[in-house]
Amino acid sequence: MNTLVTHVEFRVRYGETDQMGVVYHPNYLAWVEIGRTEYIRALGTSYREIERSGIRLAVSDVTVRYIAAARYDDLIRVDTSLTGVASRSLTFDYVVVNAETGERLATARTALISIDNRSRVVAMPRALRDLFTGAL
Repeated sequence: MNTLVTHVEFRVRYGETDQMGVVYHPNYLAWVEIGRTEYIRALGTSYREIERSGIRLAVSDVTVRYIAAARYDDLIRVDTSLTGVASRSLTFDYVVVNAETGERLATARTALISIDNRSRVVAMPRALRDLFTGAL
């Protein structure tokens, strides 16, 4: 299998931490969104372009397994891969690591459904589905 994996790096901002000095857990969801957005960009399009075509990709399910704490100013890397494509859905997997130490901080999975501008579940256009399928 020749699955595309993208990598994006950034530093933990002070506002992402809690009183214990560690990253507050919901921030990982924002980080995997960054990974997913950059994954789509690596395929040669953008989420904005997908929306302009009349399709939205709504998160329908998310799971996160927290393994170790990230702290202020840590360099974070999110590795993103597409693991499933169906006519109306996509599944992405993520690994969040400390980019300087290689320590695994979290793993996550998101399922997205294809909806139209009226929030009705619809099949992805063939060209869009083929774009994603080509990355598997």
